[in-house]
Parts: sequence; structure tokens; C-alpha cells
Amino acid sequence: MEELSADEIRRRRLARLAGGQTSQPSTPLSTPLTSPQRETPPGPIPGPSSATSQPLPPAASQSLGLNVHSGTPATSPMGTSGVVYGSQSSEGVSSLSSSPSNSLETQSQSLSRSQSMDIDTASCEKSMSQVDVDSGIENMEVEESDRREKRNLTEKESSTNSDVSEEQALQLICKILRVSWKDQDRDVIFLPSLATEFHQNPKDVYSDFKDLIGQILMEVLLSTQSRVHNPFASLTATSQPITAAKAPEHRLTLVQPSSQSGSPMGPGAGSFGASSLSSLYGCGSPHPMTMDVAKPTTPSLSSSSTPSSHSTPQFIVAPSPSTPSTSRHTLHSPSAPMPISHHYRPYPVTSHWGAAVPSSPSHRALSFFGPSPSPSGPSAPPNTPVPMPPPSPQFHPISPTTARPVPSSTLPQMVPPSPRTSARQAAFASRMPPSSLGACGGGMSSDSTSDRFTIETCKETEMLNYLIERFDSVGMEERKAPKMCSQPNVSQLLSNIRSQCIFHVALVLQGALTQPRTPLQQSLLVPYMLCRNLPYGFIQELVRITHQEEEVFRQIFIPILQGLALAVKECSFDSDNFKFPLMALAELCEIKFGKTHPVCSLVTSIPLWCPKPLSPGCGREVQRLSYLGAFFSLSVFAEDDTKVGDKYFSGPAITMENTRVVSQSLQHYLESARGDLFKILHNILLNGETRDLALNYMAALVNYNVKKAQLQTDDKLVSTDGFMLNFLWVLQQLSMKIKLETVDPYYIFHPRCRLALSHEETRLKATMEELKSWLTELNEDPSKFSEPKFPTECFFFTLHTHHLSILPGCRRYIRRLRAIRELNRTVEELKNSEGQWKDSPLASRHREMLKRCKTQLKKLVRAKACADVGLLDENLLRRCLQFYSTVIQLILRMVDPAYPNITLPLNPEIPKSFAALPEFYIEDVAEFLLFVVQYAPQVLYEPCVQDIVTFLVVFICSQNYIRNPYLIAKLVEVLFVTNPAVQPRTQRFSEMMENHPLSIKQLVPALMKFYTDVEHTGATSEFYDKFTIRYHISTIFKSLWQNIAHHGTFMEEFNSGKQFVRYINMLINDTTFLLDESLESLKRIHEVQEEMRNKEQWDQLPRDQQQSRQSQLTQDERVSRSYLALATETVEMFHILTKQVQKPFLRPELGPRLAAMLNFNLQQLCGPKCRDLKVENPEKYGFEPKKLLDQLTDIYLQLDCARFAKAIADDQRSYSRELFEEVISKMRKAGIKSSIAIEKFKLLSEKVEEIVAKNSQSEMDYSDAPDEFKDPLMDTLMTDPVMLPSGNIMDRSIILRHLLNSPTDPFNRQPLTESMLESVPELKERIHAWMREKQGGRLV
Repeated sequence: MEELSADEIRRRRLARLAGGQTSQPSTPLSTPLTSPQRETPPGPIPGPSSATSQPLPPAASQSLGLNVHSGTPATSPMGTSGVVYGSQSSEGVSSLSSSPSNSLETQSQSLSRSQSMDIDTASCEKSMSQVDVDSGIENMEVEESDRREKRNLTEKESSTNSDVSEEQALQLICKILRVSWKDQDRDVIFLPSLATEFHQNPKDVYSDFKDLIGQILMEVLLSTQSRVHNPFASLTATSQPITAAKAPEHRLTLVQPSSQSGSPMGPGAGSFGASSLSSLYGCGSPHPMTMDVAKPTTPSLSSSSTPSSHSTPQFIVAPSPSTPSTSRHTLHSPSAPMPISHHYRPYPVTSHWGAAVPSSPSHRALSFFGPSPSPSGPSAPPNTPVPMPPPSPQFHPISPTTARPVPSSTLPQMVPPSPRTSARQAAFASRMPPSSLGACGGGMSSDSTSDRFTIETCKETEMLNYLIERFDSVGMEERKAPKMCSQPNVSQLLSNIRSQCIFHVALVLQGALTQPRTPLQQSLLVPYMLCRNLPYGFIQELVRITHQEEEVFRQIFIPILQGLALAVKECSFDSDNFKFPLMALAELCEIKFGKTHPVCSLVTSIPLWCPKPLSPGCGREVQRLSYLGAFFSLSVFAEDDTKVGDKYFSGPAITMENTRVVSQSLQHYLESARGDLFKILHNILLNGETRDLALNYMAALVNYNVKKAQLQTDDKLVSTDGFMLNFLWVLQQLSMKIKLETVDPYYIFHPRCRLALSHEETRLKATMEELKSWLTELNEDPSKFSEPKFPTECFFFTLHTHHLSILPGCRRYIRRLRAIRELNRTVEELKNSEGQWKDSPLASRHREMLKRCKTQLKKLVRAKACADVGLLDENLLRRCLQFYSTVIQLILRMVDPAYPNITLPLNPEIPKSFAALPEFYIEDVAEFLLFVVQYAPQVLYEPCVQDIVTFLVVFICSQNYIRNPYLIAKLVEVLFVTNPAVQPRTQRFSEMMENHPLSIKQLVPALMKFYTDVEHTGATSEFYDKFTIRYHISTIFKSLWQNIAHHGTFMEEFNSGKQFVRYINMLINDTTFLLDESLESLKRIHEVQEEMRNKEQWDQLPRDQQQSRQSQLTQDERVSRSYLALATETVEMFHILTKQVQKPFLRPELGPRLAAMLNFNLQQLCGPKCRDLKVENPEKYGFEPKKLLDQLTDIYLQLDCARFAKAIADDQRSYSRELFEEVISKMRKAGIKSSIAIEKFKLLSEKVEEIVAKNSQSEMDYSDAPDEFKDPLMDTLMTDPVMLPSGNIMDRSIILRHLLNSPTDPFNRQPLTESMLESVPELKERIHAWMREKQGGRLV
């Protein structure tokens, strides 16, 4: 073919740009790479092929950049829009471009069959200089003699050792790099400089192939400096991303991981590179969650699969301007919806080789809506492989937007979304986590993402697109001809092409070929990484080549790291775009050479890796400012990110089932994100030179957030719940394989401990003085401390992070539930009382209040649904339980080194290391168990539960080891809430506790002791606290009594004497108070209900009085419910105990009090005023008068004996014969008891009457006794005087009764026991003598 003139070349190029076709001469097939080797040196091939040009015909798969919508220079193959990581073919660019499945293999095969790479070495000239891409820094001249020498050596080695001729190697280079220095063709780049060199001196053009590759790439890249010629305009892309970049839409989409292609960044037939499982972006990622990129992660709530206005809005990248003159046809209507990436906004397109062309007036759409996700049920976990159908061969074009020119040197600015944009986003938001079918699955409007994350329209982008595709072509060649490519020389050649591409990429990223890039400029690679559009091995190779040059490495990768951090700040769980910045950073951190992770070292060298706090809000500050803070801030909690709740948990269509499915999908999202966070931090820790910095950062997150543990704290000063839970999840993974033997329990006392534990922190047993003394003693001998190791530090970081994350989250969750209940109650009250206020002057105020309450209620319910996702995640709770089990083992080893063969009672000498532990180490375990039992009891079915049961039994039975009685009370409460009577789903846990070898002998005495000790806790609320604690113990006792293994322990305790007597005394006290309070509240309820029943009288009352009475009624109802529940439990305990044992109840200090209590309550139930207890719906308050009367009369019958009858008769306050007759009458009338039982009760009544009659005859009046004979407290005649240590004299029965309540001297509150009492026989004799004298005088 004759050589074309410059004018002819320009004319043909313009014809192509206008959409026309140029004539193509016939192209003989070139010699394939697998053909027999030829020894012909590079240059013209003999025969007809040397005289005719051999241009490459269009490939059969992917299109050129010349099409119906892309006829301008702005749509060059490596065009301004960047790369589409898509599986869709380009619109209207080629009639052969019908299926994405041909995009790689068909194109590659077409190239290998038809492209001719015969080289005419006489038609080229040598360039003046070349860039030494080995260093990427300097330009240097290469001496001709050196080149000639290397060339001769290379030829000799090639002729003797290689199976591939030099001609074939040159063909391979030209084929992969898509260049020619002989022919000018539409599918190759013509290199005039090399053509001149080959023409003038073919032998001296290159010293070796590496040199030649460098020259080729440099000439190609430098040719982009021309403003009138785009060297890439005639290329047909062979890589799908580059093909899509050349398409008129310039979409940035994600390839679906089908069975053929795998991970979007990984190798596969539909993607990039060889099918290796160890790709940085491949499906062989160490963390299987990376396979989740394009799986459908959630089903749709909609049953429609067709595009609609309610479908999830997708992000788009604006296409280039289209030209009116078109000759090709699109496959589908331009209005057909196409799922596209939501990472990028529509962006302007401008050409560096010509003016921007305005778009067609018919194409003005700003966004498209992808098809609705199909309702496919709950999504699988991210690490579960889900087969996906292959990408659809159909192509859905999209309307372009109007172009506007932007200079390549201008940094794109962050554009905040306008209110109109936000409104549009809310209107179109889908209420299901977005599907990733065919796209990133965006759920936000395209306008809500910043321009910062679009591909920059500049010459560097053109260069990058070319180099990325050339890098990818090497892998395509290896897949097509694996046998030949495995030959050493060919393998080395391909390796040289790869490395040279990377060297030149480094130069482009530094701006060495255009203009230097500032650190503030967005890295050109970030959009590729976010859409996972880089070939297999690309990033690893870039890191490998640049990481040894620190300045170059920082210049390239600092902007990348900053770009990923900015990208993740734009992300939310309302769409699945959060995955891509996380996955990109995780995979960067995984890159390793030897024992070094270069990117990890770079991340920790950033000034904001762990910033020092500048304000009191150091927790929130480190979250906002630290580099990893943005990544850890992803959250589903409504307080952290309102988008999640607004999108998924609002609207009338939300049902329980939908909420459950959405929650599961969001939890899978959380697992995926946290898995990447773990990989990031884990790799930084694995890297030796960054481990200490990572530990400092982890310690800072703990130390700066200590205020989160406070019950009242300002949330603006500390990190968010979502942030801390993400951090906790990562620490749990790090702690999972820690062996307890490697953990040093003395770490928190270590001088080099990274955790800032305040000396004012409450300790388990030690006081502040004891703690300071012991720490001083400990620090005097540094040899007692071992060097802190990673397992120890990680373990304690995790323990303290639980204290600052999961526990505050649980408390907030409970407070929210309480607020929801109160708001519901307020709304109900306002609705029910509407008739009273709707015509009043306050009607508008009440309506406004009702509206405000409903709005707040919806907001709280939405926040609760979000918290259910983040907090009630079973996997998270199970890991917490497993970690707390490890903590328990560590603590039990401290108190008894023989653990697990632990014995009770423990050593009376408490280990100082245990006594000095923070109290929250044990309290957190109890609080967590209380939360789990109430809201996720299924979590308790774990193997580690056995350790938890042992822990509870040991410390409940070793109350001397813990100073705070309320901490013991929490452990008791755990036993209570796991009782089957309270929570049936924890029956197995309760059985384990009851049948534990240590509990059979020790639990009952310990609980009985605590029942009495809790009378005095030292707190201001001790009087009311004790009722709840004793209620818990009574419930546990009833359950234990049903277990025959505990009967023996109960009977021993019943007969042991003083401990049981004190217990009975407290039981009597509580029953007296609780029944009295609850019955009095019922009387007040009856009174108000009677008033309200009389409508006329009620309406006559003033409105404020009505409201006051209603408020009192509400309070009394609440009190009666609470007290009746407690009273019922104590009476039932009396009923059980008196049936088993009677003797302790008949002691002089107990019998009279018990009889008086029973008589009083019988009088309340059956006396003259019993009708005052009649209320509406008594079951609403738990009031069962028949059952109560039955139990009280049973206690009478079970204690029936002469001594008890005398105690009943001695009660002059409540007993009367008429009362007992009324009781018998009511029992007969209501059928409460059998005839036999009623007769027994009647006999008891007669026995009591006989004693009363006898007492009335012998009754004496001793009120005139001398003061020295009277008890100073009760002012009654003493019969057995005793002297107290304080010198005061009291009657023995009265002081013993006092000691049952309080073991103190009533006069000075000093400790006092029964053994300290001294009899006063002389005074006793005088008293009895006076009594005899008094009786004798009466007889006279």
C-alpha cells in the first residue's frame, strides 16, 4: 500500500469522526504466535506482505469510540469519562457488539487471527532520547555502542535458547501494545519516531525488548501532548472497562460476579487477568466477604420487577455529547433503564483535541432508575457463595446530559446536595437495601455524591486507560496461549511489558508527563479502585515497583488513601456503596513484600493517623479526625446516620416480616464492612514497624472514650455507638485465638500499660487507700512485671472496649424502650380523655401535644428498629458472650489457681490482684447477661455457658470477695431472670445452675444470708431496694425447692437456728409492710372508682380536681401492682416454709409477731371494711383475695399448736372471735377450703377463745411498775433483763427481736450480737418479786 499523505490521513480521520467508513484493504492473516519459529530478523518480510500495509479490521466484540452518539474527539477510546466496569456492551458502536460475553475472548481471538504485525525497520527513525522507566525519575541517553552490544547478545541468546523468534516477539509486543511503526491502521497506534529509527538504522533502535517497550510506551504517551491528534481514537478496546469508557454513556458500573467472571476486581473470562485465586481483587481474597460485591444482598419489598418511579435510583456518569449525524443503530430504546454505578455523578466531558459539542436536545435526562430488585427473600450472608446468572447480553442505553468544559488542571470541588436534590432523593428512595444486580445497587440520587469521586477529564486519564488496558492484555494473551507463554523468554517478555506499563503509570500519576500533581488533587486511580476496574495484579505491581522509593510511593498513594477516606465519608448503609472504599483499603493493606506491608506503613505515617485531642470531646474528635475514623464510623444506628432508618423503617408498608428481612440484610452489610475493617487493622498489626502505632491508636480509642461508661454523658463528646461497636467487632476477631495462658492479669497495674485506668475507679474489694498502698509496693519491685505482649494488650483492649461499646448500647436501648412505653401511655391518655378537653380552651394545646407525641413516637420506633439491627445481632452477642466467658476464666484463676477444679468456700485471704480489679469487670458480665436473657435468650445456648454458671455460683456464695452488695444483687438477678418461671427459654441455663456441684451445698445458705444482709446496704434507697432483691431470692428459692437435690440443704438450714430465724424475721417484716401498703392502695383505688362511677357527682368536681384524682389513681394502680406482686411472693414463701418446718416460727421473738401479722391481714380481707378492697378488674393489679385468704388460713393450720394459739390470743389489736367466725363463713361460702380444713380452723378458733378467756381472768395491770423495771424502748415490764455493752438494760425478747433486724446496739449503733448480752439476775429477781407482790395484793 502506498504511503498516505498527511492531508489524506487527516481527511480519513475526519471521515471516521463524522461516522463514515473508510475503505479497508484486504488483510492477510499474520503468522500466529503458536506457529513455528522463524529466524527472520525484524524488518520487511519477503513477499507480498512486505509491500502492502496490513491494517487491523474492527474486532468482533467491543466497539470503537466512533458511534452514533460519540462522533466527537471527546469520545476517544480512553476517553474523559474513565472506565466502565460493566458487563454491558457499548451503545450503537458496532453491529457486532452484541454480547458482553465476547468482550475479552472473542476480541483477543480476533486479534490473534487477523492482526498483522510485520515490521518495516527501514521506515522508522530513532528518537532523540527516552525516559529510563526502570527508575521512573531520570531521563538519560543510551549509547549506540551499548545498544548494539546488548542487541548482539540478545540475538545470540534468542537463536540458541528461545523457542520464539525475535520476529514473533516483536509481533507479540506490537499486538499487546496495539502499535505499529510500519502501517497506519484504525486499530493500532502508528509510531512515526520509531518508524523513522527503524528506517534509518534498524540495528540500533533498541538494546533489548525492555528498552523497546519503554520507547514504545513513551512515544505513545508523549503523543497525547498534541492538541489536534488523539492517538487512541482509532483503537478498539479489548478490556471491558476500557470499552465502556469509550462508549458514549461513559458509565462506571460494576461487573456481576457470574460463574465465569468471579469477583469484579478479580480474573475471569468476563473480567481481567488470569484465573488466579490469589488476586488482590480476586475471589480468592483471604476474607470471603469480598466475593459479595455484586450479589443481591437483599430482596425487594416490591413484587414488581419492571422499572418504575419507585425503583432504587441509580448513579450515572454523564455520557459524552452525541452528534446528530449517525449511521448506526442502537440495540434498544434510549429510554430503557440501565442499572449503573452510584459512585459517580454526571460529570462534564471536554475534549483536549477539539471543542466540546453540545448534546442533542432530545437527550436531557439527569438520572435513570434501574429495575426494581426482585423479591427473592432474605439475602444470604456475605461470605456465602450465591450463584448469579451471567450478565444479560442486552444493552440499555441512557440519555446523555449537556456537556460543559472543565479544564484538566482544575480540581473538582465538593458540591453539597441542594434541598431539591435531597427532596428528590427522599422521594425516590427505596425501602430495601439495594440489590447489586448489574450495578452498585445505589439507593441515593445521583446528585448526592460529590464530584470529587468522578473520573477526571484530562490527558492523564487517557494515558491511564491505555496503560491499564495494555497491562490487562498481557493476561489475556496468557490465557489464550498458556503453553507458549510459559516459555521462559516469552514469560520474561510479558513480565517486562507489565512492569513497563506500571513504570509509566507511576510517571502519569506523578504528573511527570504532563504537569506535577499536588497532594490535594484527587488521585486518578481512586475511581477505578472504587468501581474495582483494575486488572489482576495491577495494584500489587504498582506498590512493588514504587514502595522502595519513599517519595514516589507517598506521592502516588497518599492521594489514593485520602480519596478512599473521602469516599467512605460519603457512604452509608442505605446503599451498598460502602463496600468499595473499605474493600479497596483492605486489599491495599494486604499487599505484602517479604514481611513488609508498604501501604500499612504509609497509612500510619499520615499526620492524622492518631491525632492528639484539642477539645474536651476527645472521643468524637478522634473519630472525626483520625484516618481510620471515617471507615469505622459506618453505622446503622439512627443517632449516627438517619438515612438508614428513614429509608428502611419508615412508611405504612413496613411489616414485622419486612423488618425482619431488612434487619438480616443490614446485619450482613455490617458483617461485610466489619470484615474489611478487621483486615485493615489486622494487616497493620501484622506489619512489624506499624504494630506499636496501631496499638497506640487502639489504646487512644479506648482512653478517649472513657466517658461513654458514665450513666449520664454528653454524646457529642464521645464516639458514636456504631463506631465503638465496629471497633469492638474487630477486637473480638483479634482476641478470638488468644490463649489465656499468654494473658498477664497484672497488665492494668503495669507501669507501661497503655490503658488509662483512673485510681478513682471503684475496685472489687480494695479501698482507695489499700489500692495505693498495694500499687506502691508492687512498683518497688519492677521484676514482678513481665514485658507486655500483644495477646495481653489485645485482651484488655477488648475487655475495656466491651465496657465502652456494648454495655452503653444496651443501656441506651433499654432507655429507648422505656421512652416508647411512656409515650404510648401519654398518647393513650390524651386519646381517652379527648372528650374532656376537645371543647375546652386548652384543646389546641392538647392537639398539638398529641401530634408532637405521635411524631416523636414514630421517630423512636424507627430508631429502635435500627438499634435492633446493630445491637440484637446474634453473631455479635455470641462473640460477646464467648469473650466474657474468657474473662470469667481469667478471674476465677485469680481467686483459685486450681480452676477449673474450684472448691467452696474460697480462701478467706482475698488475693490483692483480684481485690484491685475494677468493679466493672464483673458488673459488665452481669449486665450483659441480663440484657441477653431479656432480648436474645437464644444466645445463651453456647458451650461457654458452663463457665458463666460457675462464675455466678462462686461469687454469690463468696460475698466476702465483693464489697458492693448491689453487685451481688445483680448476680442474683441473673439467676432470677433465667428462672423458667420468668423466662421459659432459659430453662436449660437454670437447670445447669441448679445442678451445678457447687450450688447444691452452697447456694441456699448464701442466698438466705444475702436475704438478711441486704436489709442494710448503705444506700439511701436501701429500704425499697431490698424488696426487689428479696423478691428475686424468693423466686429462686421456690425453684430450688422443686429440685430434690436441694432438699437436704434446705432442711439443714431450717434446723440450723439463727440464720434461718433472721430470714423468717425479714420475711415477716416484708409481708407486713407489703400487704399493708398494697391493700391501702386498693382502698384508695376503690374510692376514686366509686367517685367516677357516680357521673353526676364526678362532673360537678372542678377540672383540676378531676385531673388530680386521676393522677392519684394512676399512681396508686402502679404502687398496688408492684407491692401486690412482692407481697404475693412472700406469702407464698411463708406457705411453703410453714408446711415443711414449724419450730423456728414458734420462737418467742417470732411467734407473737407472726400471729399479729396474720390476724391483721385476715381483718383486712374479712373484717367490717373488707368491701373497701373491691375494685374493678382486680386481676389488673394481681389481686386475688380468695387465693390470699386460702394461703393465710393454711399458715394458721400448718402452725396449729398450743404455743401458736397462745400467740394468736395475745394479739389484742386485731384478733376477735367475730373475725374468725367471718373467715369460716367466707371460706364455706366461696368454697375455698374443704370441710375438714374448715373444721380444723374452727377447732383452732375455739382453742384460741379458751386462752383469751383465761387471759382475761388472770390479766394484771403492770403499768405502774417502777421505771427501772421497764424496757427503755418499749416501756413494758421486763421479765428477763440483760445488759448491753453500752451499759443499757433491756428485756431479752425485745433486744433479740431488734438484733434480728439489725445487729447493732440501738443506743449507739455499735455492732452487737446475742453473745454480747449479759444477764442481770439481781434485777430479774427484784422484778419477779414485785410482780408476785402485785399479784398477791390483787388476790387480797
